[in-house]
Amino acid sequence: MRQRGTGLGDEGGGVVTGRAGVSLYWLPLGAGGHVVRWNGLVYEALAARWGHRSMQNLYHSALEVMLGRRRWVIEMAPVWSREEAERGVVQVGPVALPLLGSSALFRYEVRCWLGGVIPDADEAVASPVLLSSDAARARRVLALVPEVPALTWGRDQLGAGEMWNSNSLTSWLLARTGHDVPGIALPPHGRAPGWRAGLVLAARQDRPSGSKSLV
Repeated sequence: MRQRGTGLGDEGGGVVTGRAGVSLYWLPLGAGGHVVRWNGLVYEALAARWGHRSMQNLYHSALEVMLGRRRWVIEMAPVWSREEAERGVVQVGPVALPLLGSSALFRYEVRCWLGGVIPDADEAVASPVLLSSDAARARRVLALVPEVPALTWGRDQLGAGEMWNSNSLTSWLLARTGHDVPGIALPPHGRAPGWRAGLVLAARQDRPSGSKSLV
């Protein structure tokens, strides 16, 4: 369910001066929250055992967009994770099962938050990573955020082999706006579950007209 806009059109004539850029933050899964961190460890232990590999550190991601003196934070998070009334919500979707989305406990929101906050940014690893520094690309990222589909967080509705989550949003935005996604490196010994799901969706939507089905 799409919500309000990003605030991009409120710049007084649209003239942007000063710096511009799109930066990526890698945040340890569960930073600042013991329950989420523990669940992440259990998930990674099972995934590593299933994949016959060693355990890795799990990360989720957020983007920061600069245009002149203005700054936006783009992220996907549970609806109950922040108390601010104005936090740039542009999309809402269900968690775990579509039917559960009727409860706020099982809903996530996509934020394109002007002047926003990245939770636990002080715990980010090898961040921020400046991915681009031109105003046109920064504007494309901001304009695209409300177009992300409200897929179910934690499910693989795309058949991508990975669940849909905050990393999917990040990789989808970067791929659709022409960023060098293959050149983006995770912190050492790190893994970003859901990253591939966003790339799969972007590739399907970039097909020639007439073959852009999501699944």
